[in-house]
Amino acid sequence: MSLIGNAVVAVARDWVGTPYVHQASARGAGTDCLGLLRGVWREVLGLEPEHVPAYSMDWSEPQGDERLWSAATRHLLAKPVAEAAAGDVLLFRMRSGAVAKHLGLQGRTGTDPSFIHAYSGHGVVESPLSAPWARRIVARFSFPEGDI
Repeated sequence: MSLIGNAVVAVARDWVGTPYVHQASARGAGTDCLGLLRGVWREVLGLEPEHVPAYSMDWSEPQGDERLWSAATRHLLAKPVAEAAAGDVLLFRMRSGAVAKHLGLQGRTGTDPSFIHAYSGHGVVESPLSAPWARRIVARFSFPEGDI
């Protein structure tokens, strides 16, 4: 596992138990899936690379705009979905034909894979990356190497 991957996983696990709060990004107080990624970025790499405007629960769906995917390609390193590594950012499409708008961070790989994510009604949890979740992954990214 890379140094950045180790740091991402360790920091993300520190967020486990944070309640789900739409648009929030504060460890222990509240976060959504994007907020978790933003918070981990701040703790591992420093300042966020761009301002995130307010967004609704159905953001980008009416337009069919892959805003989250576009932002990820601006700031993260795209990699093949099959090349799993701890600390990777996972982008999920929750329904066929819908925009991809759920994020998680790969916790474990191998025979017992997991991912850490903020999930409505559950808060930040580390979940098994079971087949139903794995088949929803549409993109995988790694954090850029920074000074950690």
